[in-house]
Amino acid sequence: MNKLEFNTLVIKHSDSLKNYARNFTRDQDDANDLVQDTLLKAVTYFKNFRDGTNLKGWLYTIMKNTFINNYRRVVKTNSFITKEEEISQTNLVVSASKNKGENKFVMEDINYALSKLSDEYYVPFTMYFEGYKYHEISDHLKIPIGTVKTRIHVARKSMKKTLASYKFEAE
Repeated sequence: MNKLEFNTLVIKHSDSLKNYARNFTRDQDDANDLVQDTLLKAVTYFKNFRDGTNLKGWLYTIMKNTFINNYRRVVKTNSFITKEEEISQTNLVVSASKNKGENKFVMEDINYALSKLSDEYYVPFTMYFEGYKYHEISDHLKIPIGTVKTRIHVARKSMKKTLASYKFEAE
């Protein structure tokens, strides 16, 4: 069967496809859209149709699968969209943007906490924060690796104590 013959047969089944589509959609316009999508897919995938196969059944299967895929897409999209008049507290926290000026104050507090560290704790801590490994810091400062680990630990504890007011914001 050539493509022209196939297209002619497909068009002949369009009326029965419209009736079948109304069973799915319960709306005339949506049924017409579903028929159009089905016919487009049938013509597009003409090479997948095998002679001797029930054309009407093949078209109905395409329609059913198209409807199911569209339905799943709509359900998935609607699960991400809030349609309520009032946004719930949990969604408000997610959707609200933070004041960017707040970040400046946070950085000032971090810099203040760092400035309170003595050089013996500040240097190993900042080197570790920048990505240096313990042995690299040890070699650079010419101190034992255990001392490096201790100084970084003490610096962390001091920073946590100074920045304790931020502890509950992250949770």
